[in-house]
Amino acid sequence: MKEQEMNELVEQGKMLPLMEEFYTIQGEGFHKGTAAYFIRVGGCDVGCHWCDVKESWNAKLHPPTGVETIVGNAVKHSKTVVVTGGEPLTWNMEPLTSSLKEKGAKIHIETSGAYPVTGTWDWICLSPKKIKLPTPEIYQIANELKVIIFNKHDFQFAEEQAAQVNENCILYLQPEWSNREKMMPLIVEYVMQNPKWKVSLQTHKYLNIP
Repeated sequence: MKEQEMNELVEQGKMLPLMEEFYTIQGEGFHKGTAAYFIRVGGCDVGCHWCDVKESWNAKLHPPTGVETIVGNAVKHSKTVVVTGGEPLTWNMEPLTSSLKEKGAKIHIETSGAYPVTGTWDWICLSPKKIKLPTPEIYQIANELKVIIFNKHDFQFAEEQAAQVNENCILYLQPEWSNREKMMPLIVEYVMQNPKWKVSLQTHKYLNIP
């Protein structure tokens, strides 16, 4: 396939820069402990300095892969599929989610919300970043809000974001992994004083699984 043709298919969402795909246990948020197939799509310009998958940022490092191939791999393992990144909404997610839906999959997305929502989702985990704020429309459809706490100012950012989501959105505070020893006691105290929030942990890291 010629490079121009491939680029056009990526632009249409019929191919995606696939960084990795794997079957594991969801480690974070509302669905923690659930077996799920993860699709990690390359490409992200949000640029969080503490990101633990910086290798996902440059989409050119990850081979464009046909949506049908990705979907076929996913549904062989699980009917619960999590699309993450990078920032998956960099790309048109409609072809991927349509194909997964045809196979009967429940589809979750983990996103910063920095780009308009494409695709059809059963669960939207919105994890906003200060560097590039979410688009307004995603606040009304997010199922969970997960704010990463790296420093004390992030609590204020969390409240600013919580004020914008819909009333059914579940609110989580999650310590940034490298700073967890310092921030976890502050998060625990904050949640006890503000019980609308829940604590989210990266349990997969404690369990030493992907």
